[in-house]
Amino acid sequence: MNGPSFVGELLLLIAIAAAGVALFDRLRLPSIAGFLVMGALVGPGGLGWVDDPERVAALAELGVVFLLFEIGLELPLERVRRIWRRAVAAGGLQIAITVAAVAGIATGFGLAPAPAFVLGCVVAMSSTALVMRVLSDRGEIDAPQGQLSVGILLMQDLCIVPFLLVVPLLAAGTESSSARAGFEVLRALAVLTIFFLIARFVLPRLLAQAMRTGSRELFTLMAVLVVVGSAWLAEEAGLTLAVGAFIGGLVLSATPYSHQLFAEVVPLRGVLLGIFFTAVGMLLDPGVAILEWARVLVYVGAVVALKAVVVAAIVAFGLRLGPRLGVITGLGLAQTGEFSFVLAAQASDVGLWPPELQQVFIAGSIVTLIATPFLISAAPAIAQALSRGADPPDRTLEDAGAPDDHVVLLGFGLAGQTLGRVLRSRGIRYRAVEANPRAVQEARERGEPVVYGDATRRPLLERIGIARARLVVLTISDPMATREAVALARALAPDAAIVARTRYMLEVDGLYAAGATMVVAEEFESTIEVLAKALAVFSIPESAIARFAAELREEGYEPMRTPSLQLDPWLGEILEEVTTVWLDVPEGVRGDVTLADLAVRARTGASVLAVERRGETVANPPPDQLVGPGDRVLAFGTSETAERLRDLLRERAS
Repeated sequence: MNGPSFVGELLLLIAIAAAGVALFDRLRLPSIAGFLVMGALVGPGGLGWVDDPERVAALAELGVVFLLFEIGLELPLERVRRIWRRAVAAGGLQIAITVAAVAGIATGFGLAPAPAFVLGCVVAMSSTALVMRVLSDRGEIDAPQGQLSVGILLMQDLCIVPFLLVVPLLAAGTESSSARAGFEVLRALAVLTIFFLIARFVLPRLLAQAMRTGSRELFTLMAVLVVVGSAWLAEEAGLTLAVGAFIGGLVLSATPYSHQLFAEVVPLRGVLLGIFFTAVGMLLDPGVAILEWARVLVYVGAVVALKAVVVAAIVAFGLRLGPRLGVITGLGLAQTGEFSFVLAAQASDVGLWPPELQQVFIAGSIVTLIATPFLISAAPAIAQALSRGADPPDRTLEDAGAPDDHVVLLGFGLAGQTLGRVLRSRGIRYRAVEANPRAVQEARERGEPVVYGDATRRPLLERIGIARARLVVLTISDPMATREAVALARALAPDAAIVARTRYMLEVDGLYAAGATMVVAEEFESTIEVLAKALAVFSIPESAIARFAAELREEGYEPMRTPSLQLDPWLGEILEEVTTVWLDVPEGVRGDVTLADLAVRARTGASVLAVERRGETVANPPPDQLVGPGDRVLAFGTSETAERLRDLLRERAS
């Protein structure tokens, strides 16, 4: 390899990747697709600026190594504990059905069983990096479709390791006996055990030594050494680089150094992964892809349709979460992913990947990646159109009669259950709708008036009597479903008050436009809570803080959304209102002292209305009233005078 030429091509590759990210980000398209398209543009099949993409293949592969190490390192054990049943059920079924379907179809078209199986594994993978990025941008990570997608993607990421192990064995099996294949399996298991022990007992000690030095630079170098070293050791032992990186990250995720390791490797992973996808794009020959346009379109249509239908069926009927959620989740995962390229490259190296599929696969995968954000955006409308006119299941509508002037709760999670308890304590009747069948079953066993169903379905809302509701409260995690449900509730109950909860401030205006009477934005509410705690430290009266917070909510959080350095004067005046506030006398005050000695009025401008001393309250205390450590003083004045009184008491304690 020629050094300067390699450096020049590497520099060009990074520049191309940066240009692709900038261009596609401006077009609101995924950066991964930008890497692939720009790579194809300058590769041998395009402008030919880089005539040999294999020259940077080794460096590009490091991107996948860092990605797998990060996935192993970040493997969220807490999240796994919460969603492992759904992840195993939905993800396992999706992978098994997809692999079986694709392999069966490919075999029917004359492909040998081993390559057909590899093709099924390639199609079964979705893009973790892309889907997570789009869901995060849309604020849907914590929505039901986001949680389901995370579970399925997690299962796919875990399955890439056995897939990478199986591919060489399939190739060996075509040329040797079954005994030889069995020996390879045992050898792989032995190597994995030894490697696991090294990662478990040796690597943490090295990291501990690096931490004791206090040198951040040394820890960074050690982080890179751990990633690359794990991959290299695995390759030397007969495994793949990616498998070694994943196991190293998985083992180290349980150590105290996992968070810092993650912080160190993520920037490198982003750069190298960009180089990887750009190098993959260089493998595309646009001329050949154009000639094979029919097969490319068949590949794209088959992948999108098959994966969307399989995931939708599993979610809707396997998990019994309804067709709407199934369609939205299925369309979000209807693409081939980054690990598909890794698996295809390994299969090609061992002779299991037919050369005639290469250009069709690369071109089709690029199209599915580019289409993903548009599919996710259109998914709610498609789901609504597909389910329009269909009656909800009978179990959803049982006991659907509802009294007049009641409350409808759409969503019965923690917020819905808490509100339900409060309403019941006040004798206010309510009905609730929840999309989680297990939560519905548990609630109904407790005697809660809850039905299972999709809050965006008109027949369901009509049957529970929303037209006669006095109040509708929405606490759904899905922002798109919340907006749809608000609009539908407003159409069915034009006179009802509608209170909607959302996580992000970007949803507030849309919910008001859809018909909400009041929107509670968690992002704003947490900010208001922080403001209240901070203002209380400076002795601003609770009544003033409460009125300040109420005015912010009354204005639809508008003062918080205005990019101004100055607070509106009328809001500032609220905090300066004259009121009463209790102040504690510090424990450090040196003995008792009279109010006359403190000269409270003269020195602070505040008036003392009462003194609470040793469990007794003295109203309108005389000048000779004693105050001491542990007493409380009721002051009358503004927040500024109350703060001066607090400072005066602190001075007595110093």
